[in-house]
Amino acid sequence: MAPHHAEDIRVTSASGRRPPRRAVDASRRTRQPTEVRRRLIVEAAVPLIAERGTKGVGVREVAAAAEVSVGTVTYHFESVQEVLSEAMVLHIERYYAALSEAAATATSGAEGLRLLIDALFTDDTDQHWRMWFDYWNAGERDQSFARGQAERYEAWHGEIRSLVERGRDEGDFVCDDPADFALRFSALADGLALRRLRQAPALTVADARRHLRRFVAAELEG
Repeated sequence: MAPHHAEDIRVTSASGRRPPRRAVDASRRTRQPTEVRRRLIVEAAVPLIAERGTKGVGVREVAAAAEVSVGTVTYHFESVQEVLSEAMVLHIERYYAALSEAAATATSGAEGLRLLIDALFTDDTDQHWRMWFDYWNAGERDQSFARGQAERYEAWHGEIRSLVERGRDEGDFVCDDPADFALRFSALADGLALRRLRQAPALTVADARRHLRRFVAAELEG
């Protein structure tokens, strides 16, 4: 759901080895303001996390992907954890911005919640959920990850709550505590996502959506 950057063309050297993939074009890295340079470094870290997880990414890997020196990374960031935390926040904000945009175009709160459920589980969202749970686990090791995750949960709960409140105002939902519903809805979504990734027992996209829809019907339409 996040926009993709065009990848540089890989050229095979005479030795037969290909140079590492570069996430940032060289022309974009020269004479950039501090905030732009920080952003480019963070952007370069996102695909690294998707490929290797937060534990598998160090400052040298980030510098290589951004095509800057290690010193440039350490100048702009206090630690590689700060880079990775900001990269995860960037990924998650893009992911949920796309969900929010889909829900915002709905003709009702009830339709918006249905669209949200459909967007949470697709054949393309497994990578997002892997990154989210990696981010979740990283929060136990580093407070920067934990703070970022708490902020994302707060925003996510707010999106769900707004849809429930809208549906209630439109007469489609009955709910005394939309905030409590949002917490339980997100917890169920997390659990289903984890079960889907583990596939023990197997869980299809259709079944994950069905479980969430049944929860909504039991909680809000009963």
